Amino acid sequence: MSISRHEGLSAAGPWKEVPVPPLRALPWPVMARSQELAAGERFPPHAHDWNQVVFATHGVLQVTARNARHVITPQQALWVPTGMVHHTGALSAAAFRNLYVADDPALGMPDRCAVLDVSPLLRELIVELGQVRPDDDVGYYAHLSALVITQLRRQRQHVRHLPWPQDARLQRWCQALHDQPGDARGVDEWAQVLGASPRTLARHFERETGMSLRTWRTRLRLLRAIEWLAQGRSPTAIAHELGYASASAFNYMFRVETGMSPLQWRRARQPG
Repeated sequence: MSISRHEGLSAAGPWKEVPVPPLRALPWPVMARSQELAAGERFPPHAHDWNQVVFATHGVLQVTARNARHVITPQQALWVPTGMVHHTGALSAAAFRNLYVADDPALGMPDRCAVLDVSPLLRELIVELGQVRPDDDVGYYAHLSALVITQLRRQRQHVRHLPWPQDARLQRWCQALHDQPGDARGVDEWAQVLGASPRTLARHFERETGMSLRTWRTRLRLLRAIEWLAQGRSPTAIAHELGYASASAFNYMFRVETGMSPLQWRRARQPG
């Protein structure tokens, strides 16, 4: 499986790639790895011979995997199965707290990418695992690892990603909307820009993304809103940036998609 490299822009400007840490084999069935990422830094596309839990205790991450983009805040993690090509970048300065998990028939985790809730208990277990040297206390490390796996299975899973097309013209279109989500141009206008008929463009878009343009744009706006809320922007400013006529229209979309208002979402994710 290969994934097109989307150059895109981070919250800080053009992406700056940082090297993937070299690791040929897992020394333990569960391994924690920590790294601080500056806004705009990302790892190049790569795959592992083990599963990965992409998580940050602070900051906002964007993960591209299997032609889909995921925005991950500190209350969520992304499960990336063995062999999945992906790349992770920091949309804001992030405390990257990553887990590597060896394959096991009894693991009980999906064979696809899945966004997971991260409970306070799981968060603390991941942090603790990263601070323990396995050689110093093998029994304690094994116990922590088992608890982490148990907790991973118990986290609620979400299907909240942004499908990304393979066609070059559609990629250009989606990248433009991603960078300027308030762009109000419809299919007819974009068809002129991209040199295709509106019907052909709409048909190809649905075939490659599995969504109508309307549904895709709503998902895009939701993910960008989550990204910006986590960075501290006001709902009113976000509504304007996303192209909504009013803050109430944005609040309505957000409540329909998440079950809470933007301010409730932010308060629910503040520590303590």
